[in-house]
Amino acid sequence: QLQLVESGGGLVQPGGSLRLSCAASGFTLDHYTIGWFRQAPGKEREGIASSSSDGDTYYADSVGGRFTIGRDGAKNTMYLQMDNLKPEDTGVYYCAAGAGFGIATMATPYDYWGQGTQVTVSV
Repeated sequence: QLQLVESGGGLVQPGGSLRLSCAASGFTLDHYTIGWFRQAPGKEREGIASSSSDGDTYYADSVGGRFTIGRDGAKNTMYLQMDNLKPEDTGVYYCAAGAGFGIATMATPYDYWGQGTQVTVSV
């Protein structure tokens, strides 16, 4: 079965860190473009980070310098390291993977999606 399974969300105070992970099964992540999306309450889903199989990366202005996207080939997982979290980072986070394109922050080209995990940044 081809799927991504997410883990790592939770409640964190402003300034704290979280690491989200997605484990892939049925396909090899190294060959895919990966992306992270988030959906804040009352807002549309937005792409915040993407990394191509060639190593190109992209970050939205809102998370650049604080978030890091990456993958672990040995474990066939992808991650999003989130540091210096802010209340406006609160939302449901989704991982995604797709083939045949470079970095992308639109949802359309991605083939596989995680189930979503809640991140809440609050005192």
